[in-house]
Amino acid sequence: METAVIVFPASNCERDACVALERVTGKKPHRVWHGDTELPKVDFVIIPGGFSYGDYLRSGAIAARSPIVQDIVKKAKTGLPVAGFCNGFQILTEAGLLPGVLMRNKGLRFICKPQTLKITNSRSMFTKAYGDKREITVPIAHFDGNYFADKPTLEKLESSGQIVFKYVGNPNGSAHDIAGICNEAGNVLGMMPHPERAIDPLHGGTDGTAFFKSILEARA
Repeated sequence: METAVIVFPASNCERDACVALERVTGKKPHRVWHGDTELPKVDFVIIPGGFSYGDYLRSGAIAARSPIVQDIVKKAKTGLPVAGFCNGFQILTEAGLLPGVLMRNKGLRFICKPQTLKITNSRSMFTKAYGDKREITVPIAHFDGNYFADKPTLEKLESSGQIVFKYVGNPNGSAHDIAGICNEAGNVLGMMPHPERAIDPLHGGTDGTAFFKSILEARA
């Protein structure tokens, strides 16, 4: 399985994503610079967390208009699996691949802690390897993680099974406790928590490992 991790100025989680992918797939992922115009031939792409372009204007707003994201949008629409974590989720909404926006956290504080999540769609290509497990704990670290969408959009996300993860004990004010969503086709997922930081017991837990195994099994 060939994978890629996108790197922007001020990304700070690309190494974590690369380590997670290599551990699960056995292969080093391609590190793709934001200024490149085309992805290599890959089976899965991660847009990692960080502060792309220093969060100037809005988190993810400039990165969403970078050359490589234009190619990601094109290929995602033909079925390429894409996941964005934290700033990557913000970029996916700004690029129009996912609905809604990520606003400042309720209380206007940066939040960094282990967070319990409820798996609300266990059939997605990103969660199948969790089996019967319905709650996981992975880290969060964000200031702009408060998910918002209008009422019709939220109702559609709920009814169509596009909400993949919800917070247990909402930490940031997100509508409907949303921590992660996918597109209608199910191949693009954005989530504020960091599964790539939960793959080693020495780092506090391994609940993120099945996320990456799910992709591996889906693309096998």
